[in-house]
Amino acid sequence: MSVTFGRKGIEAGSKGHREITGWRLAALVFLPFALGYFLSYFFRTINGLVSAPLAAEIGLNAADLGLITAAYFLVLAAAQIPVGMMLDRYGPRRVQSALLVVAALGAEAFARSTGPLSLLLSRALIGLGVAAALTAGLKAIVLWFPRERVALVNGYMVMLGALGAVSATLPAEAILAKTGWRGLFEILAIITAGAAVLIYWLVPEGETKGSPPPAVGGLRSILRDVRFWRIAPLSGACIGSAWSLQGLWASAWLADVEGMTRAQVMTALCLTALMLSLGAWMLGALANWTRRKGLSPEHLLAMVAVLFMAAQLALVWRLPVPAIAPWLIIAIVGAATVLSFAIISDYYPKELAGRANGALNVVHFGWGFLAQYGIGVLLTQWPQSNGHYPVIAYQVAFGVNLALQAAALIWFAAPREQGPRSSDVQSGSATKIVMADLVAAPGERRARSQQPISQARW
Repeated sequence: MSVTFGRKGIEAGSKGHREITGWRLAALVFLPFALGYFLSYFFRTINGLVSAPLAAEIGLNAADLGLITAAYFLVLAAAQIPVGMMLDRYGPRRVQSALLVVAALGAEAFARSTGPLSLLLSRALIGLGVAAALTAGLKAIVLWFPRERVALVNGYMVMLGALGAVSATLPAEAILAKTGWRGLFEILAIITAGAAVLIYWLVPEGETKGSPPPAVGGLRSILRDVRFWRIAPLSGACIGSAWSLQGLWASAWLADVEGMTRAQVMTALCLTALMLSLGAWMLGALANWTRRKGLSPEHLLAMVAVLFMAAQLALVWRLPVPAIAPWLIIAIVGAATVLSFAIISDYYPKELAGRANGALNVVHFGWGFLAQYGIGVLLTQWPQSNGHYPVIAYQVAFGVNLALQAAALIWFAAPREQGPRSSDVQSGSATKIVMADLVAAPGERRARSQQPISQARW
């Protein structure tokens, strides 16, 4: 692999072909992309903080808030496939820095919005601008770090990125009190533009040898892979829902159902955000440890999904547990991308990492959009009392989403026939080979992932 240190390094020409390791690898590759993901998480979770002043100033109901905030997820989902292709073709440095400029413009437009439509469009622009925030970092990690360390490094990146969710609670509340929501977004626009410049000039450009796979053919191979469609519904249903719940509806639940004051809500959201960051590190370390013990990340993802659904059942059934406890578990599940993308990295070669991660993120963000907007629509079927929706409205809305997650878990756990392995290559029965891959040991599955991808199709 050859490297070029941005525009400055190209002009100097003295360090253009050195391998980067150790602290320099962390400082020049890992941390800049973690900053981009930090901003993405801030934009994603700031909804819960600014929803009340937005509703009061512009006159928005739950459905309006759900649609405006969910536009972020909708555009993210729509952009994932083309962004993944661009990452594989042009590299994470150029794609991430260019899109963050778009996010900065969206933040400035949001600060100047005067009605629901302008809020919706500017929020969508922000979503487009941070569309590569996660996948660019994942692509860089796959390019620069050993495969066996991917899950752990993913965990560190999500952990640091999730600190954006922490910053979007009490720290942002302090800024909001002095500047208002418009001033807050103007500050965000400046910081995001600065991050774009930093990534463009600081991050080295990694180049893999050989030509990239065909755009359409590589994507088609992923979308025809039975392993992908076994993981994607469960990963999307859980992670997308966790993002939606923590990003908007946690604050509404704590205020309307638990009767917390705004200060109490902000403190609770700060705790859940801290748990999200800690959970990313925990899941990354756990995945790294269980992999050495022979337990696949697929099994770990299933266990996280069961825990997630149990936490939501505690909310829906109003079980006598501390009000914040289920939300701490929900926050951890928002970091389960650590597991999902580690699974995907085992399935496909580095040249397809951008497309594969992008395809999975379509499901994540698509579900996040449906959950965030759908819950808002269901809530508005009940009238408000003193500005609050009734408990039954939340129980029904959360319960519907929970039922869909249960269906995804059943699909994931459904038994699949394990056919012969080597003989199926001769007969052309690729489906049976894929079924064998699903139950293979992690080491064997990683070896299979290096085989031609056409051997893992429907």
